[in-house]
Amino acid sequence: MIPGRARVHGVLGLTGDDGVVPDVEPGPVVSGTFASAARRTTVGWSVIYPPGSPAARLPVVLVLHGRGGDHTSAINDLGIDRYLAAAVSAGTRPFALATVDGGPDNYWHRRATGDDPHRMLTEEFLPLLTKRGLKTSRYGVLGWSMGGYGGLLLAADVKAPQVAAVAAMSPALWHHVDDTTPGSYDGADDFAAHQLFGRAADLKDIAVRIDCGRDDPFAGATRDLRSEVPAEGGLEAGIHTAGYWRRMLPEQLGFLGGKLPN
Repeated sequence: MIPGRARVHGVLGLTGDDGVVPDVEPGPVVSGTFASAARRTTVGWSVIYPPGSPAARLPVVLVLHGRGGDHTSAINDLGIDRYLAAAVSAGTRPFALATVDGGPDNYWHRRATGDDPHRMLTEEFLPLLTKRGLKTSRYGVLGWSMGGYGGLLLAADVKAPQVAAVAAMSPALWHHVDDTTPGSYDGADDFAAHQLFGRAADLKDIAVRIDCGRDDPFAGATRDLRSEVPAEGGLEAGIHTAGYWRRMLPEQLGFLGGKLPN
């Protein structure tokens, strides 16, 4: 990548406009906490419903936050509750979004500390959502940055038919462990064990969408993954910011709504 390219493109207006949170009334949000044995801590969660839809028996999409975030980031940083309301108002089939604390920097996989957000999602959070009346036998996954990688990893590990669709924005992808963000993996073996490259067969029969800005530091690796995995979406003007993710949310939510089971 050309040094300073993203900055220059930003000055020239070539990175695209920031997404604007829709000026609509959001649906209800229910939040709580639970003691996670898998993460060995108390985690927070929220379920975001579209307006005018029953709180029970909706399909659900797990929402995986980025590095440094938590279960509140989807609403506070992206306004996803309003984007969901706008999508359903525009004709997308209603579904719920379920966010949860995955840890600020564990990259959504089991770590040497014993912190296991993957097991938390599948063995603790999904059963909680089932008890709340949501449809979890087949579900979707949405994530950005660290959570975009985590969503794709979860889909590849769980596979179809349990995961019906996965949508990722700017997934945090690297080819070499030496290039990774410090702390994202526990070393070369951990990096190799949680790779996405070479796993196209594990995503077979799952609807996949992957979007990334062309000036994003993960653009090259994202392009390489898209060459392996059949996926909707693509690389467009943009950088690694909440403004870009907000711009892409309408298409990402529309994609998921069209792929979830009734």
